[in-house]
Parts: sequence; structure tokens; C-alpha cells
Amino acid sequence: MNSSVLTLRTSVLQANLALIQSGLVKLTWGNASGIDRERGLVVIKPSGVDYSDMKPEDMTVVDLDGNIVEGKLKPSSDTPTHLLLYKTFPDIGGIVHTHSEWATSWAQACREIPCLGTTHADHFYGPIPCTRLLTPAEIAGEYELATGMVIREAFTLLNPKEVPGVLVAEHGPFAWGATVAEAVKHAIILEEVAKMAFRTVLLGKEHPVQRAILEKHYGRKHGPAAYYGQSS
Repeated sequence: MNSSVLTLRTSVLQANLALIQSGLVKLTWGNASGIDRERGLVVIKPSGVDYSDMKPEDMTVVDLDGNIVEGKLKPSSDTPTHLLLYKTFPDIGGIVHTHSEWATSWAQACREIPCLGTTHADHFYGPIPCTRLLTPAEIAGEYELATGMVIREAFTLLNPKEVPGVLVAEHGPFAWGATVAEAVKHAIILEEVAKMAFRTVLLGKEHPVQRAILEKHYGRKHGPAAYYGQSS
């Protein structure tokens, strides 16, 4: 086994376990993957396997066409979605999918998550979009591939680095990052802002945060003028 692939397998296992530890995943309702761009290989959680039983060698390695390269277990059923996103967003290195309850509530309502305050603005440059509904033909056909395609459509005018997550209508959230660990972080943040937004809307406020607040909070953490945190 190539050492870089073994390292990635370990990172992907740790990411999947982090989803359980953070409360984003119950039972086997989720998955995380990472990509080795140099080799064109993706490591992803095996389908339907209990998290407590998994080891690094249980992570399945596939190429970008979905062919199994290493591993004895069938990859996640969501693999075609992950692969399309890796092909569409060349700067991402990891993807997470969950059925976390707050974000999934917005997805089931087919509603984007509005940016209502600074917690959201610190990490997502604007609302977190919700995809269009899949058509009956898309559902009956290559369903998981079609899921990736509606995500791609939702980002026609959006930067996936500025908005590192999405809601798939009637389904649930996907999040991504430069690494699979960062994808987990963004999934956690997405869930928290979904919870805050739900409560804010329930209290009667749906108007987006002031544009100046969005620009200030996103800008102080990201981009050339960022000043949050310690300088390297």
C-alpha cells in the first residue's frame, strides 16, 4: 500500500469517527472522503459499515471513475456524488455528507439557510444554498450522480471556497474543505448555523444580516485583508 494512500485512509477514518463524536451522524447516516489529487485516488467510507468497527484498511480506495483500486469493502453509495464534486471543484480535498438534524430540517423544507448573523458570516460568504428538486427521471436513473449534478448547478454563480457547503433538497447537507478534516469542521459549523437560523426565524427575523457585517466578518477571517488569529 502506498504510504500517502495509507495516510489518507487514516485521515478519512478519523474524519468519519469525528462525525460520530460531534453528533452529526447517527447509526451509519453519513460519510467522509478525501482525495489524493496527485494520484487521482479517492478514499471513502465503506457502505453501511458500523463506525465502531472500522479501521484504516477498511476505507475503500477508488479512482475518479469509481473503480475500486484498494479495499475489500463496497464504497459508500454516495461515492458518485463525491466523485463529481471532486471533478467540479478542483481546490477541495475532502467532502462530508451527513443527515444532521438541523441542517437536514432546512433541506427537507427545501430552504436555503439565510445569513442572519456573525457566526454564519465568519465562515460562509452569504446564504447556504439549497439545490433544486431532483426530477423523477433523475431519481429513477443515476440518482447519486444526479445529486452531484444539482449541487454543481447550485454553484454556477457561487465560489465553493467562500460557501463550503450546500443543502440537497429533501435530503441533507454536504460540506467540503481543503482537507477532509476541514470538511468536518465546515459540517459542524453548517449544523450550528442551521440551528441558530432556525431559532432566529422562529423568533420572527428572516431579513439577512447587514451587508457591512457580512463583509466585515468574512473579510477579517479570509482573504488578503484578514487579521483574525495569529500571523504565521
